[in-house]
Amino acid sequence: MQLKKLNIVAIGGGHGLGRVLSTLSFMGHKLTGIVTTTDNGGSTGRLRKRSSTIAWGDLRNCLTELVDDNSIGSQLFNFRFDGNDELGGHNLGNLILYGLGKVQSSPMDSIKLVRRILRVKTQVLPMSETPTDLMAFYPEGRCRLGELSVDEMPIMPTDLMLAPLVKSVTPCIEAIANADLIILGPGSFLTSIVPPLLVRDIAKALDKRKGHCVFIDNIVAEQSPAAKLTLDERLSWIEHNIGCLPIDSVICQDERIHSDKVNVICQDLAHNKVAHHHDNEKLIHALETCVKQFTSAAKIETASK
Repeated sequence: MQLKKLNIVAIGGGHGLGRVLSTLSFMGHKLTGIVTTTDNGGSTGRLRKRSSTIAWGDLRNCLTELVDDNSIGSQLFNFRFDGNDELGGHNLGNLILYGLGKVQSSPMDSIKLVRRILRVKTQVLPMSETPTDLMAFYPEGRCRLGELSVDEMPIMPTDLMLAPLVKSVTPCIEAIANADLIILGPGSFLTSIVPPLLVRDIAKALDKRKGHCVFIDNIVAEQSPAAKLTLDERLSWIEHNIGCLPIDSVICQDERIHSDKVNVICQDLAHNKVAHHHDNEKLIHALETCVKQFTSAAKIETASK
């Protein structure tokens, strides 16, 4: 398997990145996840309202996707309180990470400690250690603040930015610089995939990348205005918002998808039992196909010089 020879970085949020990390968990320390930290809903949103903190929910989900579902660690960090009291709806893993964030010197230290507890070899990093929110602008200039509000927009925003602007952490930039393969998605376009790209030093690192960057498209269209855009329209939207196009290839399920901007790989990716989920083996096969294509292209380019 060619993937085992590579340094891989996966970027995104929500359940999409978690499933990618789970699929590639055999990569161990050669895999890095860079996680969106702008969520302001659910248990995470309640903790963020209590005091200024990054969104812990997606980080917790990615960490638990890298351990055995039946392990005590997974059960502990995924446990959710029921009822209508103050604990009702809270995820215990979020509370642990939130508490560690108050006693550790930085979110990175908290994540490292949890990785040791769960025995996770893969590096899981926040896109930034500084709390920030999404701010989206309508064509006429009105704006919406917060991930939940952006999710509810009836039309595609012309611009999306972070408020406040934040810097990434050095390990994120180093991981991107050293990556042979960079994966974006799947997941919600505006609220999972794009936010890390809005961090300027992450965007700059992706623009200077030596590795191949592949975007994994959703199997089923998401419930957002982004679903109405063609692939090239989404790529142009990214380029407009971050100043570069950090994508070389796209892996998708729909054979009707084509692009004038990037290489497109169409394969069956759907899970047999959960149609909107990517099947692990099928996704690995698609990534292997992508690696073979860009490796062959690189050899041809080298030979022609």
